[in-house]
Amino acid sequence: MLQEFKKFIMRGNVIDMAVGIVIGAAFTAIVKSLVSDVIMPPLGMLMAGIDFSELSLELSPAVAADPAAGVAASDAVVIKYGVFINQVINFLIVAFVIFMVVRTINRMKSEPPPADPTTKTCPECMSTIPIKATRCAHCAVEVPAT
Repeated sequence: MLQEFKKFIMRGNVIDMAVGIVIGAAFTAIVKSLVSDVIMPPLGMLMAGIDFSELSLELSPAVAADPAAGVAASDAVVIKYGVFINQVINFLIVAFVIFMVVRTINRMKSEPPPADPTTKTCPECMSTIPIKATRCAHCAVEVPAT
């Protein structure tokens, strides 16, 4: 079992995945800072100073404890949709940046050179014949070497 585990760990795709996760975690911190420190302040300013993280909808107010009346303390029930908006913006920025990185990497990859041809066309009957053939198997015409 130990040998099988070692074989599993040493496979290239497991190591690549681990590196991707570590880089992704570091990249997430950068994007979070980009969203919260660079993008959201001007966006909030354009929206009349609204801080999205403060937007919420209170469904039930907090209740203070009143032992004399037998009431226990409870927290307010709040839907924090502003935090959700921040997370959606964060996701869209991460997705866009990843798209741009992958797009750039794909453009930087060079196309592999075309494979050498293995066949040629007979000039007489237009049949496909092996590249090294000197005579066409279909019409028996001599074919010049290429």
